[in-house]
Amino acid sequence: MENTNNIINNKPVILFDGECILCNGFVQFVIHHDVKKYFLFAPLQSEAGEYLLNHHHLTSNKLSTIRLFANGKVYDRSKAVLKILQRLKSPVSWLYAFVIIPPFIRNPLYNWVAKNRYKWFGKKEQCMVPTADIANRFLTL
Repeated sequence: MENTNNIINNKPVILFDGECILCNGFVQFVIHHDVKKYFLFAPLQSEAGEYLLNHHHLTSNKLSTIRLFANGKVYDRSKAVLKILQRLKSPVSWLYAFVIIPPFIRNPLYNWVAKNRYKWFGKKEQCMVPTADIANRFLTL
């Protein structure tokens, strides 16, 4: 596995709640539609996830948002999702058009889903273990 510092500077990383079934489903969706293998992944609960949060001076006590680390910036909530969708193959990338909806509308909707995700979709007892063919896309320390 590449050096984590090198990855932070060169590859976009999606940080997600590894115990959330909805979040894991989103990661699987991204993996399937990311034909150029643009993104790397790390569960919030992993050492790599903790490292990324600490590196960017972010707290790990809130597991209710997806984060995208790309080009020296950190995106969260609806902006992270839209930025991720933008990089996927068409027609999925067209969903980026929802960026025209202002964040003051998008983010409360995102927060509502995030708040209820365990109740609606469930929670895993442990983070997902990637299959051998995608393991190299998950950060490890």
